[in-house]
Amino acid sequence: MPFFIHKQLQTLLWFLLFVNVTIAQQGQSNKTTIAFGSCAQQDKPQPILDKIADLKPDFFIYLGDNIYGDTYDMRELQEKYDKLGSKTEFQKLKSSTRILATWDDHDFGWNDSGRHYSMKEETKKIFLDFFNEPANSERRNRSGIYTSYYHVYGDKTLQIILLDTRTNRDDLIKFDPSLGHQTDFFYTPDYIPHFNSDSTLLGETQWNWLEKELTKKADVRLIASSTQFGIAYNGYEAWANFPHEMEKMAHIIRKTEAEGVLFISGDVHYAEISKRDFQGLYPLFDVTSSGITSTWDFATPNKYRIEGPVMENHFGLITVDWNSKIPTINMEVIDITGNQRIEYSIPLDLLMFK
Repeated sequence: MPFFIHKQLQTLLWFLLFVNVTIAQQGQSNKTTIAFGSCAQQDKPQPILDKIADLKPDFFIYLGDNIYGDTYDMRELQEKYDKLGSKTEFQKLKSSTRILATWDDHDFGWNDSGRHYSMKEETKKIFLDFFNEPANSERRNRSGIYTSYYHVYGDKTLQIILLDTRTNRDDLIKFDPSLGHQTDFFYTPDYIPHFNSDSTLLGETQWNWLEKELTKKADVRLIASSTQFGIAYNGYEAWANFPHEMEKMAHIIRKTEAEGVLFISGDVHYAEISKRDFQGLYPLFDVTSSGITSTWDFATPNKYRIEGPVMENHFGLITVDWNSKIPTINMEVIDITGNQRIEYSIPLDLLMFK
């Protein structure tokens, strides 16, 4: 082979290799990874955070019970946040990804508490300070810590909505056999659903804000709720205790014609994926990840469960692959040993109005 032909062939091969590597790198950059979890005892080691940090996701979302405060003493609450902040695994997580956060009852202030918890403004300041919320953030002036984030990938937009299911939530109705309450569960429920439509979970101001958010342009909308949205009534805390609020959520999604909505949730100390169908609406999936350190003895009945449960410590992971003409959403649960326990993928067009 003549020398100059050999050199041209070598140059061509190097060029093709460079193009393939570049395309592969672009493909990687066109994937968004969002890890999430909840229910972390600040007094316990949190090796799950090491697993997440090693993965280096684009975001990690704390879904609530990020510490177990359960106090009216703000000095005690601050000490518990400081204990979390001093952990090497938390520092590793913080340096490896962007952390977003909302709260649930134990870091809001008290177990199963809502709008009548008297220290909610004080706990809000401690929460926002810990998660480095800017001094001029709208979250500091709202009745609650709800907020949203937007990230653009070429011609596609990811919207992350963090709800506040505590600050304005009405009290729950306790299960009471003496009042004629009955159950078919193998356990005694804590609560029964509200049947009066004037009770609320989010509060009017947050509902109005959410409706405006859903009118904004986005292709994938990740709605983070501290308590489960997609499950059947099980007698514990969940959106199922406010069935009219669940219907209101479906109504607002229909009204705004918001496509690409996917829920993530925590609270229950195990993992599962639920799928709900509402009239005139595409399927609403809810990926639950709850067990950074906490575990539970059993998974409650849930006729809408399509994957799970995973009872060991774990974290959730959602990957949006923007490369295809129709992006794909991959939902995973990864346990403490690094094993993938759940994987469920859908095309984005499944979350669109037909």
